[in-house]
Amino acid sequence: MGDTRSADKPLTDRLLRSWTRCRRRAWLDRHGDDQLRLYTAHRTLQLDDQQRSFVALMAKKPGHGLQACEQGEGGVVGLRLRSTTRDGLAVEAHPALLQRREGASRWGRFVYRPVLARQGRRLTREHRLQLALAGRLLERLQQAPVADGLALAGSGRRLERETVPLGGGLQHQLDESLSKLAADLSRPIPPALAADRRKCTLCSWRGVCNADAAREGHLSEVSGIGAKRREMLMEIGIDGLAALADADPERLALQLERFGEQHGAVAAPLVAQARAQRDGCAEPLVAPPALPELAEAPGVLLYDIESDPDARDDFLHGFVRLPRALDGRWDLSLATYHPLLALQEHGEGACWTRLQRMLRHYPDWPVLHYGETESLALRRMAQRQGMGDADQMVLRRRLVDVHERLRRHWRLPLNSYGLKTVADWLGFRWGQAGVDGARALLWWRQWRGTGQGDRGHVQALRWIFAYNRDDGLATWAVAAWLLAQDETERKG
Repeated sequence: MGDTRSADKPLTDRLLRSWTRCRRRAWLDRHGDDQLRLYTAHRTLQLDDQQRSFVALMAKKPGHGLQACEQGEGGVVGLRLRSTTRDGLAVEAHPALLQRREGASRWGRFVYRPVLARQGRRLTREHRLQLALAGRLLERLQQAPVADGLALAGSGRRLERETVPLGGGLQHQLDESLSKLAADLSRPIPPALAADRRKCTLCSWRGVCNADAAREGHLSEVSGIGAKRREMLMEIGIDGLAALADADPERLALQLERFGEQHGAVAAPLVAQARAQRDGCAEPLVAPPALPELAEAPGVLLYDIESDPDARDDFLHGFVRLPRALDGRWDLSLATYHPLLALQEHGEGACWTRLQRMLRHYPDWPVLHYGETESLALRRMAQRQGMGDADQMVLRRRLVDVHERLRRHWRLPLNSYGLKTVADWLGFRWGQAGVDGARALLWWRQWRGTGQGDRGHVQALRWIFAYNRDDGLATWAVAAWLLAQDETERKG
């Protein structure tokens, strides 16, 4: 039956899911201070996707709990499954949905199998292990084999269904994973920070880990270092930001070339970036101007898109219109916001017509955006809508990527060149605290409903507009800083 500690605190499917993503996350889920958790909209979005998928799958509302299984309901939710492993570890699963299938169980001439809704474009080890654990515990409860589980993605007409076999090597992987999870949870201190921390923005423990990473001088804190580069640097003895900042660039280049010539070429920029972060100093890289398009421009359009990536839906094209003042200055008090909603039922052509109207109304105004997303989306839409080659070239010249110009002209003492990090460093503050693209997407889905006229409260739309407008103004904060540096250089 296992020891008392295992019985009191079972290994749950949620802990297993966290551990599969990040060993440290599972430890914090068990031992961390919940008051240090930060809200993330991603979990709510996952639950929303799950609900939509299950509604599309099931002909009627599922029953609840063990009684629903005994009655042979087509679907069952709210069932808690408990058991122990052969090593005596207490385990527990809360399958999101059980689906009735043909067969024979303790309840009659039917069996159940576990169902989950996944995000992303492919089935991962995380999904397989979740189904395997639920299937194993369900098998013991219903006293009948669970040969496979079902993974869903999308909803409605585009609901994707993938049958996942639960036997063979997957059961061995599950035993190994549960054993390693138990060992990690028994540690007195959390496991090391993840090598690749790019996904940490999705985690509610990001504040705790970010603070630890900064304190340790973790290599992932250096902009430009992911898991593979960190592994290479660790192998040659560079174990943190301080060591990288102290390294000789030429010697480091020779050391990195053993992994491939292309890696040697990044040695000098990485050392320089580490030094900038260590010393807290911004460093010019290329002679000004960074934004020559603005020298004579009568105004600028600040452009930002809000998207639902799973649905491949760019649902909001937001513009902040900023004219130059009569005295030639850039005056933010003159800025106005223009949101263009793109409802899928209206078709892309209607959205394109409105976008063209906006762009043609200000023909000599550069369109500033941060990152390549907006440029790619607009240019691809132009191609799909049949814009001629000459007009496409004009559009391409109008689009100015502030992020690319910043990276080309300046090295900053920051661990990221993302808009939130850079604008925050410059003193810009979003009007709504803690809001990000995921929260905006959640608000969109809440307002959008099913798309059949069941709109949510208009306040959700107002929140999205406010966030999108602030993203545009944050883009201008970075552009204005670049202009100010150019002016300082010119006067100097």
